[in-house]
Amino acid sequence: MIALSFVSHNACVLGVNPSRRRAPVPAEGRRRYHGAHAAAPHRAADRQIPHPSSSSMAPPRKPTTPRTALAPVAGRATGSVTLADVAKIAGVSPITVSRVVNQPGLVSARTVARVQEAIQRTGYVPNLLAGGLASRRSRLIAAIVPTIANSIFADTIQALTDRFSQAGYQMMLGLSGYAATREQDLLAAILSRRPDGIVLTGIAHTADTRRRLLAARVPVVETWDITPTPIDMLVGFSHEKVGQTVAEFLYARGYRRPAILSASDQRAESRRLGFIDALARHGITEVLSSIVPAPSSLGLGREGLARLLDGGAQPDVVFCSSDTLAQGALSEARARGLQVPEQLAVMGFGDLNFAAHTYPALSTVRIDGPAIGRTAAECLLARIDGREVGERIIDLGFEVIQRDSA
Repeated sequence: MIALSFVSHNACVLGVNPSRRRAPVPAEGRRRYHGAHAAAPHRAADRQIPHPSSSSMAPPRKPTTPRTALAPVAGRATGSVTLADVAKIAGVSPITVSRVVNQPGLVSARTVARVQEAIQRTGYVPNLLAGGLASRRSRLIAAIVPTIANSIFADTIQALTDRFSQAGYQMMLGLSGYAATREQDLLAAILSRRPDGIVLTGIAHTADTRRRLLAARVPVVETWDITPTPIDMLVGFSHEKVGQTVAEFLYARGYRRPAILSASDQRAESRRLGFIDALARHGITEVLSSIVPAPSSLGLGREGLARLLDGGAQPDVVFCSSDTLAQGALSEARARGLQVPEQLAVMGFGDLNFAAHTYPALSTVRIDGPAIGRTAAECLLARIDGREVGERIIDLGFEVIQRDSA
């Protein structure tokens, strides 16, 4: 199944001009790590249709027109509103209306407000197709994320949406799951809509996906990972280094019987392998792993820890591939009467909004999702506008957040 949705702050609502009158326009402990590198709908005027008159009845009253009604343009049979109509009502030039629609950042806030009010009152819908044919731009950005079932990507999505909206672009959101082949199918559908830019999550793509993107010559930003060979541009961090850093953090605090509770996705696997490799350098070669399906859930966290403990494992710490799994592990530990962190420590990943409020408060790894979104958006907009992009690979790093659970 391919999922597509449109994410936008601005919406133009269709409307009809009901009258010929014009109305006046109202005026905690942490460490930082880095790698190498809708408008209100237009209300049509009420039309009073008189009953058939008789000689004993008074003449019907003329229909009244609300003060907010705007007149249709004479000479057009359809009465549809044009950009010129909006400009006349707002008291600005048509090019100013066009700039407000397509590049609001170039126009003063006061003028934007006037034009948007006129748009709202008239129900004007910009013809983006015509504008796209003229400028060869669709004003559309596509972003692909694995899931919105949990909130780990939510801050990045919001930051992307906000920045693209400011620049006059709408964002189309695609949900790819955790299989590269599903991303490939979704991308084919997206490219057919001729987006001006694409934001991808991760760096694991099929060969066909890479070929299509290179052939399309569309600006691309990969996010939430790191590689020396991106398709185009990249904003993220090293998952392998996250695993290594967490291993060193826990080893320094005396934990010697580690276990891993991880979802079955490529980025979580990179963290798991980095964790195991770092501990091997300290002579710890046995690290039990419990792998659960992606996406993560609290229930899967409970099940994953239960599988480890029921199998005879006696870990003193468990590193979870997400805060959601870690929350489930905390619940399962409490249900078994295990004291956290005295008998079993728990470490998460993501620093989701509940992590500081679990009991005990969850130690985790913080990823700056909003910064990933903002930086990716700036890179993409620069490339679209033909401006120089300084660094093609931007490593935003991560933070280890120590709380009470480990």
